[in-house]
Amino acid sequence: MADLLELALIGGFAGFTIFLGLPIVLLGIGDKVRGFLNAFAVGILMFLIVDVFSHAWDTTTGAAVAAYQGAGSASDAVAYLILMFAGISIGLLGLVVYERRYMGQGQDAVTPAKVSTMTALGIGAHNLSEGLAIGQSFAAGLVGLGVVLAVGFAAHNATEGFGITAPLVGSEKSPKISFLAKVLFIGGVPTLIGTLVGSVSYSPYAYVFFLALAGGALVYVTMLMFNTGRRRYSSGLMMSGIFLGLCLGFATDLIVSLGGA
Repeated sequence: MADLLELALIGGFAGFTIFLGLPIVLLGIGDKVRGFLNAFAVGILMFLIVDVFSHAWDTTTGAAVAAYQGAGSASDAVAYLILMFAGISIGLLGLVVYERRYMGQGQDAVTPAKVSTMTALGIGAHNLSEGLAIGQSFAAGLVGLGVVLAVGFAAHNATEGFGITAPLVGSEKSPKISFLAKVLFIGGVPTLIGTLVGSVSYSPYAYVFFLALAGGALVYVTMLMFNTGRRRYSSGLMMSGIFLGLCLGFATDLIVSLGGA
């Protein structure tokens, strides 16, 4: 079992590679390149939706099938189903409420800074579940697996940082460094928090809930980014970017899979 400092370093490494997306927004690029990068980020987020929902649903359906076959508890199956759909509801509809209350309403309110902030919130929820997975590996004494997961998630977070900053690329008003640091911090620090919490006490129920919450949040921000891009750019440009983003998501996930996770 790793000590607190080692866990903090591992969780920090996995989470803060998200800051590698910072230089992208500081480069001067054209409008079409900006549209492609936005679509590329949408592709990455689409992969993350598939990834988090598949893990949560596998656990949920596994419990339901076990209960149906008499090999598991019906109460466990019901609990997983409730947590699954509660997580989706809070993640998806919670951001709708947050947007209306704190970020304004209507199409005029859809600014690059707003899209970036909402994306950071969704990715942060996702990264909390990743941190829990790392921490649980160490809690179970599977140090090697924990390290492999940290490396794989660090690779993922590098692409997620790009997803957060992509909406800001080419903005008429250059974002402040303090704003960029804030949104990347929102997206990355939950990995560290999840690692520390998961190493102390972990519940599969909480894991399913946070995965579902992350998935719901990612659906919201992905639709927001797609709608913003679709109004301004051609289908060919959008689909090309989404395709490459999906490919990169699956490629980086392979690092985790090769580690036996």
